[in-house]
Amino acid sequence: MKVLAVTACPVGIAHTYMAAENLQKAADEMGIEIKVETQGSIGVENALTEQDIAEADGIIIASDKEVSKERFGGKPLIVVGVQEGIRQPKELIQRIMDGNVSVYKGAMPSADAVKKQKKDKENPVYRHLMNGVSYMIPFIVIGGLLIAIALAVGGEQTPGGLSIPDDSFWKQIESLGAASFSFMVPILAGFIAVSIADRPGLAPGLIGGYIAANGSFYGSEAGAGFIGGIIAGFLAGYVVLGIKKLKVPQAIQPVMPIIFIPVIASLIVGLLFIFIIGAPVAGIFEGLTQWLEGMQGTSSIVLALILGAMIAVDMGGPFNKVAFLFGAAMIAEGNYEIMGPIAVAICIPPLGMGLATFINKKKYQQAERETGKASFTMGLFGITEGAIPFAAQDPLRVIPSIVVGSMTGSVIAMISNVGDRVAHGGPIVAVLGAVNNVLMFFIAAAIGIIVTAFMVNALKKDVSSVAISGGGSVDIPAENPVAKHKASNHTEEAPKEGQSITKLTDITTPELIDIDLEGETRDAVIDELIQKLDENHILSSSGEFKQAIINREKESTTGLGMSIAIPHGKSEAVTKPAVVFGIKRDGVDWNSMDGSDAKLIFMIAVPKEREGDDHLKILQMLSRKLMDASFREELLLSKSKDQAYELLKTIE
Repeated sequence: MKVLAVTACPVGIAHTYMAAENLQKAADEMGIEIKVETQGSIGVENALTEQDIAEADGIIIASDKEVSKERFGGKPLIVVGVQEGIRQPKELIQRIMDGNVSVYKGAMPSADAVKKQKKDKENPVYRHLMNGVSYMIPFIVIGGLLIAIALAVGGEQTPGGLSIPDDSFWKQIESLGAASFSFMVPILAGFIAVSIADRPGLAPGLIGGYIAANGSFYGSEAGAGFIGGIIAGFLAGYVVLGIKKLKVPQAIQPVMPIIFIPVIASLIVGLLFIFIIGAPVAGIFEGLTQWLEGMQGTSSIVLALILGAMIAVDMGGPFNKVAFLFGAAMIAEGNYEIMGPIAVAICIPPLGMGLATFINKKKYQQAERETGKASFTMGLFGITEGAIPFAAQDPLRVIPSIVVGSMTGSVIAMISNVGDRVAHGGPIVAVLGAVNNVLMFFIAAAIGIIVTAFMVNALKKDVSSVAISGGGSVDIPAENPVAKHKASNHTEEAPKEGQSITKLTDITTPELIDIDLEGETRDAVIDELIQKLDENHILSSSGEFKQAIINREKESTTGLGMSIAIPHGKSEAVTKPAVVFGIKRDGVDWNSMDGSDAKLIFMIAVPKEREGDDHLKILQMLSRKLMDASFREELLLSKSKDQAYELLKTIE
């Protein structure tokens, strides 16, 4: 069975790739072939071909933004949010295996397609909003960082705060940033409309968003802000959708999308905003801004608690994005002390979880400890999604911990009047000079990080076993992930040609063990292990077998993560099934899925004519036992070949 998947999220930074990784991992564990196309911030990767689609038994789209489905016509298709791809990958694949999926009928009129999308997904409003947000974010990040750099390098302290002299070169950089930032609301509105009504919605949405952001159109000193932009986007989208339903003469149909629809829709949206919607919404937005600016004492603490919780609870999801948009809108209104607490809260989940893995390694699997390093790096750059792998695996302990930590940091930042002039978070914005009261920014973040790390470690128990980390096409069936290390009383036997393999020591001996590998590269270690096989008369041609091993590595790495590598080759140069085991104590780079160096290396040699039988049996035995963390630790600490061999006896 072959399954295809497409993953995408509004920002395209982390959710997209986490969903892809978990779907790949689940498919590997279930013995299903899968190919995952990611539509991230850098574009489409691992694109599905026409041949892939023709051969597929089913397709999964896990996305929170619009993904074209027309190419999947006639195929069983599941459409879900990206979070379901992260948290329920096995269930989605199982639905395809069970045939519990409807067949997508293919292309249909745009209006009908929108109706079907509403049925396919529970929350189309959120999907349309996130589509606008995904296109808006680059503008506000570029604008905000340009302003931050200009202030950091060219700013001067004045009684009114940090400012840039009018005749300075950096004033031009600040102006460029301000120009980019001014696109926030029009882009938001324009691409909300595109999500609803496709390309004809773009111009009316942009025009409506521009009017919403400029109160001069409807006699208001303040514009309608991001709230007005959201209203304009939805209004433009559905107005265009309504016009597209009108029956018109066939002669006019070709020019409807490029002339009549955008012109009529722009007039309707613009006039409605100028004469009816703009002023009331601007009044609400202005009142909200004044209310926030007047918040002091208890009320400001409550706001900080709410914002901190929203940022952390779904790590880049809808709650996080709403809080982020709120802070960005306040920056546009000159209120920087709302984004300050948000900027602190944004970095606490990934940094807190990264710190937690550093200070108490017994609570985390090896793969999690490696993920902790990446999470810490992401936190420095204000990417909350770095905490997602931890939350997906243990939500009941991780999510409360990161929420409490973010709330703590947010409150401290609010009380300390920490401000942020950039619609972004994390230490990066402080380093670039975009933060007011930098010392308290770092103190607030540090306290929140410590609260998260110590709380999650207090809630977690020590781990004793781990599952194989997915993400590649390593053909090892992941069975019995909770298998425990049991002693075995099997007696030592030499491998016999043609025998039935029931335990690992049927095909390995102390002579096929090297507990002190010397090679400093993957290929050097491969040569050492092949030499062991050759010395024990397992190979008729070491060169031919090495080529089989290298060819397998070219297909995809056999570095599984957790410091394990299992290179394997099937060749006519192998005289009988065998496994040679080596320990590289300081590790060697094997391009492992979790980034860890390989320390425990098992090389499997199987005759070509017996590949279907012996190969699978050996992999099954190894996969079960190597999931036991305590067993791996014992094996790595082996002082002699005999001690290692006694441990290998228990693999059956």
